[in-house]
Amino acid sequence: MRNFLVVLSFLFSFVAFSQELNCDVVVNAQQTGNENVQVFKTLENQLNEFVNNTHWTNKTFAPQERINCSMVIIINDYDNDAFQASIQISSSRPIFNSSYSSPVYNFNDRDFNFQYLEFQNLNYNPTQFESNLVSVIAFHVYMILALDADTFSLKGGEEYYLQARNIVGFSQQNNSKGWEPPNSGDQTRSALIDNIMSPTYKEFRDVLYNYHIDGLDSMSQSPKQGKENVANSLLKLKVMNDRRPNSFILRVFFDAKAEEIEDIFSDGPSINISELVTTLTRLAPTHANKWRNINF
Repeated sequence: MRNFLVVLSFLFSFVAFSQELNCDVVVNAQQTGNENVQVFKTLENQLNEFVNNTHWTNKTFAPQERINCSMVIIINDYDNDAFQASIQISSSRPIFNSSYSSPVYNFNDRDFNFQYLEFQNLNYNPTQFESNLVSVIAFHVYMILALDADTFSLKGGEEYYLQARNIVGFSQQNNSKGWEPPNSGDQTRSALIDNIMSPTYKEFRDVLYNYHIDGLDSMSQSPKQGKENVANSLLKLKVMNDRRPNSFILRVFFDAKAEEIEDIFSDGPSINISELVTTLTRLAPTHANKWRNINF
């Protein structure tokens, strides 16, 4: 009995203190010509520990609930402790009753310059600026958490979006690129969170929820109804696009979803797709080659 209680206590502690992310952080320094320099491997190891072992929320995540994601940092140049880089972030969420994971976040952040001394402490403080390295990573962590939560619960990511916006606020004082207030056409972190939280794009978060819960998660029970629900959710983006054509947030959405949408509507039970294809071509013309492949 005592052994059972010890095991039960251990399991409870493991679940209670499990972190939120299962993130693979890669630092690629090939473009510098010195990719074997130890500082890059140290940075990679520290960032993996920082992202995966930090408690980003006050919620309990069971091990199987951790969000699968990746961050690939491309170092373009460096000089002592000054690094010029970009970072590609992606995340996915599991689909009910299947082995499939649906891409949710796919963002190429090109403005990622930071200072780093080997073995320096990486600590996140939710109320103040620590470093551009920490701020950029933390911003994208909260975007991963927010977008994931929005796919499971209607506007479920609100508190994480607010934290991401707070990070933008105190990081703008550092005058690093990527934090500046959005101007027309900007594709910055500031523009991203501004788009998501703006009433101008209020349909976006509803679509995230309906697309996944009513669409993908229902396909195991009724593939045809699931496809129709995915199509109906995408059609709701027309209203947003009519209000503000070619928005940054739509480009971010389709960067993650275009290939999946092509696959969904090129196989399985047949539904009427004529309106959908016309709408997709208007919403995301840069993916027109994918929409032309939708013929099922």
